[in-house]
Amino acid sequence: MEANIAIPSDGKNTWSGGGVRPFGASYGKMMMWFFILSDALTFSGFLAAYGLTRFKFIDSWPIADEVFTHVPFIHGEFPMYYVAFMTFVLIFSSVTMVLAVDAGHKMQKNKVAWYMFATIIGGLIFVGSQAWEWNTFIKGSYGAVKTTEGKVLQFVKDGKQIALSDFVVGDRMDAEETHTRKNGLWWVSGNDVPEYSVAQVMASYKADPSIQIRSEKIDMDKKQKVILSRAKGAEELAKGKMVVEGANLKANEYGNTIFADFFFFITGFHGFHVFSGIVINIIIFFNVILGTYEKRGHYEMVEKVGLYWHFVDLVWVFVFTFFYLV
Repeated sequence: MEANIAIPSDGKNTWSGGGVRPFGASYGKMMMWFFILSDALTFSGFLAAYGLTRFKFIDSWPIADEVFTHVPFIHGEFPMYYVAFMTFVLIFSSVTMVLAVDAGHKMQKNKVAWYMFATIIGGLIFVGSQAWEWNTFIKGSYGAVKTTEGKVLQFVKDGKQIALSDFVVGDRMDAEETHTRKNGLWWVSGNDVPEYSVAQVMASYKADPSIQIRSEKIDMDKKQKVILSRAKGAEELAKGKMVVEGANLKANEYGNTIFADFFFFITGFHGFHVFSGIVINIIIFFNVILGTYEKRGHYEMVEKVGLYWHFVDLVWVFVFTFFYLV
């Protein structure tokens, strides 16, 4: 068997002295693929952890259709509409990136610039939408009560969830007043707005027989949260520890707290990738305008950043599926 021997060479080609290019790819594109592969493994680990945790706590996991129901500037409930719009915008930005790469192969500078510009706008819309979604998620929609056992109690009227402000009587109290050690409450709201006390919620619940309580537990057959009887609801509410409005890393009104932990971490990590891609795209865009790649005789840099952008879009497809659809 013939042995492979490393032969020293003074050749300046990045790959080897003989000018061999593995897979016919340049050094830059090969390194981008290495990065994409390593990043794919990272995201795979995050999503696998999310999937395992979700199915461990599946009976108390928030229902996405009840969490992501908002659309900017429009009142009402529109489950998943805006998330679908965000997804469409990001995928369409991949189309404009493909067109930019194709125009680069044809050495069409103006088309490359316009398609890169459209890609940047799409990325900015997505990141801005994600920031709005975070803000909405943090502020919350309805409010709930968390018990000493860690259960999240939500309030329902005529079969539909209602906000605390719809039935609680009395003025809100300052967070500093309601969240004190003497009350056994250590968690302080991140919204910095006055809040209702558990006593106020309890009194208002007892005074209005039309109000029902539903727990975070889900009836897996009906795919709905379990609504408690008035007596059982009062019993659970008596264990109330704090009023929760919105979501943070310690508690959230939608259900299991770990859901919020994963939501902030994974969508935030992906959002950072999109933001990084936008910054790189802007740099490439100005280089195109300045004619940098025309002088080089190729637009390979556009193709390399395009690989990264397509990867980020593909990751979102999986994040979208895991968090919002499954």
